[in-house]
This record gives sequence, C-alpha cells and structure tokens, in this order.
Amino acid sequence: MSEHVPTLQAEPRTSSGRRDAASAKRFWSARKLPAALVSTVLLGTAGLLLYDVVAVRAGRPGMGWRREIATQLAERPLDQVWVKVGAGLAVALGLWLVVLAVTPGLRSLLPMRSDAGDPDVRAGLDRGAAALVLRDRAMGVPGVEAARVRVGRAKVTVRAVSHFRELADVREELEDAMRAGAADLGLARDPALAVRVERSERVTGGEG
Repeated sequence: MSEHVPTLQAEPRTSSGRRDAASAKRFWSARKLPAALVSTVLLGTAGLLLYDVVAVRAGRPGMGWRREIATQLAERPLDQVWVKVGAGLAVALGLWLVVLAVTPGLRSLLPMRSDAGDPDVRAGLDRGAAALVLRDRAMGVPGVEAARVRVGRAKVTVRAVSHFRELADVREELEDAMRAGAADLGLARDPALAVRVERSERVTGGEG
C-alpha cells in the first residue's frame, strides 16, 4: 500500500502578483538614533545661542567661546589645514544626513506579497530567516552534505558541498528546490538564483 506524500509546488505568478511585485516598496526605517543625535545637537546649540543673546541683551558680556569662534572666523585664513578639515567634516555629515533622508534603510527586511487586498497591510520577511528556510530545503536534496545560503535583496546565492552523486544532477535538483523554496516564501519580487556545487574534500581525497 503506497502512501501519498503531498509536495509543495510554487504557484504561478498571476497578473495581480505581478502588480504586487511592481508596486512593492521597501520598508522605511524610523532612524531613531540619527534623529535623536541631530535633535540633541540642534537643541543644545540653539539653547546656548539663545542664552548668550539674552545675556548680551541684559548687559552682560557674551560667552568666551562665541567670541573666540567669531575671532577665529574673522582672522584665520581659509586655506589652513584645520579649516579645510572642519569644512570636510561638515560636508560629510551633511551628505550622511541627506543619504539617511532619501534612502529607506531596513536592508534586512524583504517585502512580501499582499493578499489582504488592503494597501495599508504590509508584511516583511527577515533575510536571515529566509536564508535558514532555504538552507533547510538545500540540506534535503540528496547528495548535499553542507550548504551555505545568502539571501540578498534581489538574489539568492547557494554554495553546496556534495559527497555523492553527479554534481550536475545535484545542482539541477538543488536549483529546483531553491526556486520552489523562494516561491513559498511569498516575496513580492522573485529573487534571482545562483547555485554552486562542489565536491566534498573527503571524497576528493579518497579518490586520489
């Protein structure tokens, strides 16, 4: 009496699935740490300047550090090394803030397909968790002794070691398993696949 074992099959991408892939967007990071640092620096600087202005208006001398900075800016030549270094640091900090403002971040989170029909409902899958799932699939392929899976934003890279069977056969079955596994993850965009299979060193040494 034969026992029927159900198999997982990748569902074909429908037109709605293609629309989901085209409209899927990455999750944006809240950037709490950079925002807190910038807010703290700006708040502290504004508070010191406000205190100094109030003190001057009240007839007291301004803070020594402000007078020193004003003197240095007025007397120090612009071609000095420290002036160039300070300007470079300011430019680098500004560019860093611009990059944080225009990029989504959360590179480790992959958008998933939305089957709820509500555009406000979104789901994401961690790249590390996806790699673990695909590695389990890879280890289930006959002939695979060890496997390393790296899941990128657009590509899945698999490096496997085989200790028996022909490498071409192992690679073919491994590619099929990875395609099916990637489809079962429910990602909004189907990742590209790169599979590399090598012979185990123990088998190679034994054959020699």
